[in-house]
Amino acid sequence: MHATLPLLQASSFPAIRRRALETLQVNLGYRCNQSCVHCHVNAGPARTEQMDPGTVGEVLEFIAASGVATLDITGGAPELHPQFRPLVADARALGVHVIDRCNLTILQEPGNETLAGFLAAHSVEVTASLPCYTPELVDRQRGKGVYEKSIEALKQLNALGYGDPASGLALNLVYNPQGPSLPPPQAQLEADYRRILGERYGIRFNRLLALANMPIARFGSTLISKGQFSAYMRLLRDSHRADNLESVMCRSLVSVDWQGYVYDCDFNQMLGLPLRVAGKARVKLSELIGRDPSGNPIAVRDHCFGCTAGQGSSCAGALRAQA
Repeated sequence: MHATLPLLQASSFPAIRRRALETLQVNLGYRCNQSCVHCHVNAGPARTEQMDPGTVGEVLEFIAASGVATLDITGGAPELHPQFRPLVADARALGVHVIDRCNLTILQEPGNETLAGFLAAHSVEVTASLPCYTPELVDRQRGKGVYEKSIEALKQLNALGYGDPASGLALNLVYNPQGPSLPPPQAQLEADYRRILGERYGIRFNRLLALANMPIARFGSTLISKGQFSAYMRLLRDSHRADNLESVMCRSLVSVDWQGYVYDCDFNQMLGLPLRVAGKARVKLSELIGRDPSGNPIAVRDHCFGCTAGQGSSCAGALRAQA
């Protein structure tokens, strides 16, 4: 796989600093039951990296001490981690809102028959990947048969109340472009998802999040192989909007890898660009307990233009109503 960090070193991205910490995003490991073309984590079935029990305990200790409002759990497929359910239950007991970054098909895997019910019982917000509303494009990007399994998983979640505003169980879908282009306007795309998924399958959801593909890891390597990397970077730079800087996720979020090291965002995690505090080159989450990272400079490179291009892109979707 081609390395992208050497191509991102000389950055003209504006300097930005942290605000108050609101969200702790935790990557439990890179193992996944899928190997998606656009995956910036380079996750897959052969990955073995996994957070150990001691580090999971430090996550809960940090939550209790820091007062963060949200625990955002990701992977790989985070549900494959043996302590996923205890972590969710303990975090909810601390009064924290929990988000599960779910690939949907994990709900259909043998042994996970009770997973959807568990998520509903603990009022976990499910943010689920569905990069298109047609089977051809989803299967091309995520693997044969993924669309059908995803639809069945969505029906399962709907049956539990997910997607119904009256239930309080939030179900968000995530769109990624098929190639080196920016997402279309999120509101328009969301309307198309609602109409087509509703008419064909009776599926309901709360929000659609339109995310740009990051020129790193598996997607970045694919761009290099196809000779498209430079053109995509040019598109991101040319589409930069300075007003999106106010809302980028790294201002109020820290990302923790499976070893407990801390980063400004999960994209920086994949590039090995750590969060720095008090001059330390690498910081573990346990070292941040009792410390306030507000005002800390954020590590930036040219891939950051992926978050500020056009309508903007973050873990919560577009940053602006229109591109």
